[in-house]
Amino acid sequence: MKYNTEPELTEAQLTHVSQIFKALGDPTRIRILHFLLDQEYSVNEIAEKLELHQSTVSHQLSTMKKIRLVKSRREGTTIYYSHDDKHVIDLLTEAINHACHN
Repeated sequence: MKYNTEPELTEAQLTHVSQIFKALGDPTRIRILHFLLDQEYSVNEIAEKLELHQSTVSHQLSTMKKIRLVKSRREGTTIYYSHDDKHVIDLLTEAINHACHN
């Protein structure tokens, strides 16, 4: 595995990494991101499938969109969400795989 050999991270990089891990530290956000692994869904579809309130899903998607973990696409009156960062999805997948092998 190749590691970054730069001696220090900038404040902006440190902040962004911290935000990513903070986002991944919430079980609801993990469930939503996991659900968005292979396909885009509307807020209603996510809420129904994960048995969450629509307001909860909207709030979590808004939080994740601010740090670019998800992106949205409008089709008529419906907004569809999908993951927006393959690197974070790889981290999430590795963490899930690790948890499943314990």
